[in-house]
Amino acid sequence: MPEIIVKYDNKIIEKVVTEKPRISIGRTSDNDIVLDNRGVSRKHALIEFSPDSAIVIDNDSLNGTFVNDRKIMEETLKDKDRICIGKYELIFNSSMERENKFSDLDGTMLLQTKAHKERLKADKKQKEITEKLGCSVILEVNNKGDKREHLLDRDVVTFGKSKFCNIPIRGFWAPQIAAKVIREGASFTLANLGKIGYTKVNGEAISRRDLRNNDLIQIGRSFFKFIEAGA
Repeated sequence: MPEIIVKYDNKIIEKVVTEKPRISIGRTSDNDIVLDNRGVSRKHALIEFSPDSAIVIDNDSLNGTFVNDRKIMEETLKDKDRICIGKYELIFNSSMERENKFSDLDGTMLLQTKAHKERLKADKKQKEITEKLGCSVILEVNNKGDKREHLLDRDVVTFGKSKFCNIPIRGFWAPQIAAKVIREGASFTLANLGKIGYTKVNGEAISRRDLRNNDLIQIGRSFFKFIEAGA
């Protein structure tokens, strides 16, 4: 059965396991998941469950609901997706792991924190990039702060030193082909083709990983960010 891990300040404060078809998230005590913070609306969001999927729905909240740092109104959840509501982070596990006037805002405080502003700004910028290019993107980031966009507009996109690779990587000892991104429907999977540990996602070495919006990819000495279109 599904499990929601609730984190605040990067610390786990609650684990919620449910068999309900729908759970509510908000600031008041009548919600299934209570997030006691003025940046959270009284009835902030819902998660609806069906036998083969889960959908998070924002309830016209003031500060918004984010999935993997992308602001959403409604989003189908995948295993390990991160839901950000106010200062809280909720991790969705598809199965339980073992081990405006102010009075009109229903008492909700408009978040003006630096982190929230940066999240909104980044979300707007990413949507502008994917709308302009018409597809999901690998954003190359170098140590000078320059960013280069690589389109994920084909079924397989390769990384490596070979001139035949779609995205070049740095390093004298870099392999000819180091990794590839495979498009399967609306999903993208990153596969390591180099030595063990050569490809990492969010600092974790991988052999194969489904990508989520805003994932940080490291291939050898090269760094990239995955930006998902239409999220």
